[in-house]
Amino acid sequence: MKIFIYHTPELTPTEEAPECAIAVDVLRATSTMATVLAAGGEAVQVFSDLDKLVAVSEQWPSEKRLRAGERGGSKVAGFDLGNSPLDCTAELVQGKRIFISTTNGTRALQRIENAPIVLAAALINRDAVVRFLLEKQPETVWIVGSGWEGSFSLEDTVCAGAIAHSIWQQGNDSLEDITGNDEVTSAIALYSQWQNDLLGLFHQASHGKRLLRLECLEDLKYCSQTDILDVLPIQHEPGVLKSHT
Repeated sequence: MKIFIYHTPELTPTEEAPECAIAVDVLRATSTMATVLAAGGEAVQVFSDLDKLVAVSEQWPSEKRLRAGERGGSKVAGFDLGNSPLDCTAELVQGKRIFISTTNGTRALQRIENAPIVLAAALINRDAVVRFLLEKQPETVWIVGSGWEGSFSLEDTVCAGAIAHSIWQQGNDSLEDITGNDEVTSAIALYSQWQNDLLGLFHQASHGKRLLRLECLEDLKYCSQTDILDVLPIQHEPGVLKSHT
C-alpha cells in the first residue's frame, strides 16, 4: 500500500486516480458526516452548489430529508442545519438523508468521486478507516485534505498523519514502503508532535481560530477526539455516502 497525502483538492493529480481516495475535513464536514451516519442517518449527499442542493432535495419527502449548509463557518439561512456535528443527534437525523454543502469539504469529495473507493475520514472515526485499509489493502491511497479555500490546514494534515501513522504502526510495511510522497512524512511528524494535544493544535489552526470567533469551542473539542465512532462513510454513488457495513 502506497499512501499519498494532498493538502487541498487543487493539489491532487488530474491525470490519474487511486484505488482508494479519502476526503478529510476535520473542521467540520467529514466529522459531521461520520456523526450523522453513526446516529442512524440514511445517507449524506454532498453538493458544492446550494441551488442544486435545494432542487435535488425537493425530490425527497420533507420528513425524510434535512438540508445542511455552511459558508464561512456559519449556517446558511433557511437550512435545517449548519455544519456542526453536535447538532446531528439521533432524534433529528435517524432515517433521514442529509443534503449538505460546505465551504471546503464537499469540494474535496467531488474532486475524488471517480475513484473506485471513496471514504470520508476524520479524527473521530480514524480507527474505522484504518481497519478498512488494512483489510482491503488497496494498492494506492490518496488522503485529500479539504484545506481552507485552497490553502493548507493544520487540522486536515494532522488527521491524514494520524491515519498514515496508524497504518505504519499496525501494518507489516515499513514507513518507507507506505510513503508515496513527502507530505506523508511531514503529516506523520505533525501528528507525532501533537497527538496528545490535538485540541491545542486546533487552537493554533487558522480555521480553529475562525470557529472560536464564532463561539464553536465545543465543536473543536468534539472534533479533536480520536477513534470515538465506529463508522465508515463510503461512497455508494457519486456524491452519496452511506455507512459501510
